[in-house]
Amino acid sequence: MIEILKEYTTKRLELLKLVATEKTSVGSGFIVFVLLLFSFAAFFVLMLNIAVGLLIGHSLGNYGYGLLIVSVFYLILFILVIIFRRFIMKSVANKIIDFLNE
Repeated sequence: MIEILKEYTTKRLELLKLVATEKTSVGSGFIVFVLLLFSFAAFFVLMLNIAVGLLIGHSLGNYGYGLLIVSVFYLILFILVIIFRRFIMKSVANKIIDFLNE
């Protein structure tokens, strides 16, 4: 009976190691994917914002004003993120917990 319990414990530990390895590898792959996606998206958004700022500036007759308008838009977004930071942090934490509990 003791031998069966030892074998069961050993098999259970191996299973837990495999599950932990799977979750770690899936999580790592997801993190790399998100980082790559974020990098390309950030570069695209940067170029798009410069283009929009120059376009607005061209229509206003002063490129500085166009870039200023785009900057003010991002300042407003920054302030909104600060205001709603607790909600954002809680929702991200809940998503991570849900992922780890799958």
